[in-house]
Amino acid sequence: MNARFDVTDTDLPGLKVLERKPIGDSRGFFERLFCSSELAGVFGGGPIVQINHTLTRDRGVVRGMHFQHPPHAEIKLVSCLHGEVFDVAIDLRRGSPTFMHWHAEVLSEKNHRSLAIPMGFAHGFQTLTDDCEMLYLHSAAHHPPAEGGIHPADPRIAVEWPLEIREMSGRDASRRFLDEMFLGIEL
Repeated sequence: MNARFDVTDTDLPGLKVLERKPIGDSRGFFERLFCSSELAGVFGGGPIVQINHTLTRDRGVVRGMHFQHPPHAEIKLVSCLHGEVFDVAIDLRRGSPTFMHWHAEVLSEKNHRSLAIPMGFAHGFQTLTDDCEMLYLHSAAHHPPAEGGIHPADPRIAVEWPLEIREMSGRDASRRFLDEMFLGIEL
């Protein structure tokens, strides 16, 4: 069986970049977005329980940085189906050697990359083009009481957004900055 994905580790343990391998011809291409057997080591072997699709109209918009607290913590597999985004994951795992470090990947319809984000990470992105469509596969359903987030411009994290932030939701803009009392997420 031919592998339909190349999986690469990042500098944050557990965070992985997937490169999908489309098969194409003059008609277009076929591409596998997920395979439970091939990605068992990435997605934890559990089921996908929720799939979300977003459209962000304008370039420079930031969505995030979101996570869910245990016992509703989730693994996410994030792909950009149209446009191009600067996709960011922040390690919030208590005791992790990379606690509060971030990693970013450009995800686009052209590079066929996805980001596999483990439990205990916050996630968000900035659109680099207009009309960006994202697809999220989740290992746990959204549970509003377990929802958490970090302000995208938090100085303790210091994400280097490639563009000036044009817009974000009121909820994301109202997130507080982390203080020294934040010890991370205990999984």
